Amino acid sequence: MSNADAVKTKKPRGTGRRLHGAIAHKLGVAILSGEFAPGDILSGEVAFSEALDVSRSAYREAVQVLTAKGLVESRPKAGTRVLPRSRWNLLDPEVLAWAFAGEPDITFIRSLFELRGIIEPAAAALAAERRTRDDLKAMKEALAGMSRHSLATDAGRAADRDFHDAILRATRNDALMVLSASIGAAVTWTTQFKLRARILPRNPIPDHRAVLDAIAAGDAAAASEAMRLLVDQALDDTQTSMAQ
Repeated sequence: MSNADAVKTKKPRGTGRRLHGAIAHKLGVAILSGEFAPGDILSGEVAFSEALDVSRSAYREAVQVLTAKGLVESRPKAGTRVLPRSRWNLLDPEVLAWAFAGEPDITFIRSLFELRGIIEPAAAALAAERRTRDDLKAMKEALAGMSRHSLATDAGRAADRDFHDAILRATRNDALMVLSASIGAAVTWTTQFKLRARILPRNPIPDHRAVLDAIAAGDAAAASEAMRLLVDQALDDTQTSMAQ
């Protein structure tokens, strides 16, 4: 089966953001899932655009999206080649979405939790020292949203993302705040992934409340430890879900 056949779909010909975004999504999922391995050369522009029944310009724009995210590179006469995984921008929220659209392996999931385990406890400690009244209000509102909607809903997962984002913003550290979109996406997708069984292995609200209480009390050490436990338990829940 050719590269084009692996992602073949029928869509009306045309251009536009929605169309080339859909093509980028399909190709991105194929790369992240391993259908296209690093080093593979994608079929030519003409072959791919005909197989996907889209305009060549829409396909080119989709490839540009993948190039910007480090997944592929295009060279004249050499074609479009899938780059080594080390070049992929795995923290890009869209790339994370592509990874979880398939079946991510436990190694990748664990790497996300290791990243969170390094960043978020330290961020919680800084938040405990630097948070303002508005920061605490944002955290409390997010926690209330999680409790009201539950993480089984889009609204609940959005509130969960807002909770972690509010903590990063409370650090007043620009470098950490830049990571908010990536951390938020990792939180959202891992939570959605562990809900495949349609039930949460454990109620996560008390873990989040412990983090909030420590930050509100201005206790940096307790905030760091509470966040470390939250991330560790979230990984345990995810591994339990994958074993089901």
